[in-house]
Amino acid sequence: MKAIVNTIYGPPEVLQLKEVEKPFPKDNEVLIKIHATTVNRTDCGFRKAEYFAVRIVGGLFKPKNKILGTELSGEIEAVGKNVKEFKVGDAVFGLSTFKFGTHAEYICMDEKKSIVTKPKNFSYNESAAVCEGLMLAYNYIGKIDFKKNPKILINGASGSIGSAAVQLAKYYGADITAVCGTKNLELIKSLGANEVMDYTKEDFTQNGQLYDVVLDAVGKSTFFKCKKIMKPGGVYFSSELGPWSQNVWMALWTPLFSNKKVKFPIPTDSKKDMSFFKKLIEDGHYRAVIDRVYSLEHIVEATKYVETGEKTGNVVITLDHN
Repeated sequence: MKAIVNTIYGPPEVLQLKEVEKPFPKDNEVLIKIHATTVNRTDCGFRKAEYFAVRIVGGLFKPKNKILGTELSGEIEAVGKNVKEFKVGDAVFGLSTFKFGTHAEYICMDEKKSIVTKPKNFSYNESAAVCEGLMLAYNYIGKIDFKKNPKILINGASGSIGSAAVQLAKYYGADITAVCGTKNLELIKSLGANEVMDYTKEDFTQNGQLYDVVLDAVGKSTFFKCKKIMKPGGVYFSSELGPWSQNVWMALWTPLFSNKKVKFPIPTDSKKDMSFFKKLIEDGHYRAVIDRVYSLEHIVEATKYVETGEKTGNVVITLDHN
């Protein structure tokens, strides 16, 4: 089968299209023919390994997982003898968060992991484009009681995590101020933001408003910059470690010594979460935001675009099995 392989850490050019052995499902696994996947920040982070923490998880000197990719949608081609939840021909979507492997024509996954049948009202491209952004946004938004803490500011609202966070916060009834670039103001309004701010024209930390929650979905601000716009008891989330990994140790320190807290929950995903995401989609509460679509053969170009930091929503990779 075709797969994108990287055997060393480095720039996008380390990604190479190669023929590798097609996997065979174990007794508890399904073999998925992948129709669509994505390039996201997780892929880029584990390819570059700029953070030492990435090397601890992903391989100290060279990548442990030589095929990247976390999101997928596709079709069950074969099932192991003990599989109960899926059958051949089922259309599915999901996440391979820790093992990666979706930048390939096929992948084997345990039926108990984060895969469920695809939403009926979504294409394969749309289904692949919602998995990780939704999972990471839910990691923050799902921990907030918006009845008690209704006002949230989301910085980086037009990215994969940010656009998911806006839609989730809207679903939970939040009062949302969203920060994005000029070209995406109308899009983010349409996703449910009550107010939008153009970061090219104003600094959201100087707007004079106070918020119960600040979510920096692009990791370009800090707790110290945002502290002045947080209400007493307010919470700051970031999708990045922050300068000198400050968000990790601030999450330990601020609950003890400050009435404004940093929280840095470790992302998790599950089949239960995927089922919830599917229901959100099928009930009309969530839509996919896709910027560009590339073929697997053009994944280096796709990766370079993702790393510009200018993408809107998600960058999808399609696979041609002909």
